[in-house]
Amino acid sequence: MARKLGRTTDTRMALLRNLATDLIIHERLETTEAKAKELRSVVDKMITLGKRGDLHARRQAEAFLYNAEANENEDAIQKLFSDIAARYEERQGGYTRVLKLGQRRGDGAEMAIIELV
Repeated sequence: MARKLGRTTDTRMALLRNLATDLIIHERLETTEAKAKELRSVVDKMITLGKRGDLHARRQAEAFLYNAEANENEDAIQKLFSDIAARYEERQGGYTRVLKLGQRRGDGAEMAIIELV
């Protein structure tokens, strides 16, 4: 069963879409451990779509990810399908790594870094 992260379905999906888009653009994020572990499966599915590379996979990824700019001439979808998918062409899953950081000072939440391998 998936983690609910203390949110309703629509806000939880918006959070995961936002985090997935940011992870694809920046390739490394610092967030809570629960969010990082939940994000891992979402990003792995997006990279698998990128590796498929056909029009249907591109439209599925565009339907999920936000339209964010990676740099001045590339957005998140282009980076996913050109750079990231090519990098993991030989790899069969396990595209992300979660590193535990310890507790956050303010509320004691377990923090983690999620990054592309």
